[in-house]
Amino acid sequence: MAPRSRRPERRQEPLSRERIVTAAVELLDTVGERGLTFRALAERLSTGPGAIYWHITGKTELLGAATDAVVTAAVTAGPAGTADSPQDAVRAVALGLFDATEAHPWLATQLTTQLSRTPWGTVAPRIFESLGRQVQAMGVPEAHWFTASSALMHYILGAAGQNAVNSASAAHAGPSGSDVDRDEFLGTVSTAWEGLDPDAYPFTRAVADQVRGHDDREQFLAGISLVLAGITALHRPAR
Repeated sequence: MAPRSRRPERRQEPLSRERIVTAAVELLDTVGERGLTFRALAERLSTGPGAIYWHITGKTELLGAATDAVVTAAVTAGPAGTADSPQDAVRAVALGLFDATEAHPWLATQLTTQLSRTPWGTVAPRIFESLGRQVQAMGVPEAHWFTASSALMHYILGAAGQNAVNSASAAHAGPSGSDVDRDEFLGTVSTAWEGLDPDAYPFTRAVADQVRGHDDREQFLAGISLVLAGITALHRPAR
């Protein structure tokens, strides 16, 4: 009887730009931007750096592609397409980006970098488009589309980015990074504000107690509502 030939090993999934970007996001989430190297990426993908360079020219392009992938998922994951109103669609997009910056600690910095250094890339237009279409649907006159959409984008990215920084600071306040640590962190801030000079900081002292135990998502959405109310009040739908 002829000996059985060994079955060929199952071939690994072909390397693609999508696989590379997915692996890059995973590395960024675990080791941060400094740990994202082509050598580490090649080891994670079980390939050589040369194969990666066939799809990605360098780290700058890789960071941009990773940022765009996360942003794309964030602005399309929410129920924006089935929202009851353009305002609800804006809230869905805003929460998608808010949650993305929470889930990916590196994202806030990369968003700032992408929007300031390469606004002609895909990241800025993708966010702007997702918000601008809703501004248009709200009936804002065309002459004010850019201003209204910019106001929304700057608030969303600024507030979401600051929240991500605050969450990271709270996580380092204690050994476990639990909700207790966050409450302690906010309590420390509140106490410090209450101890400010009453003549120099009367308002800050007055709201210091509101810092304790506040809900970040509720505060974020309240800010979105304020911006939307301002857009509606200043730019009545054209008749």
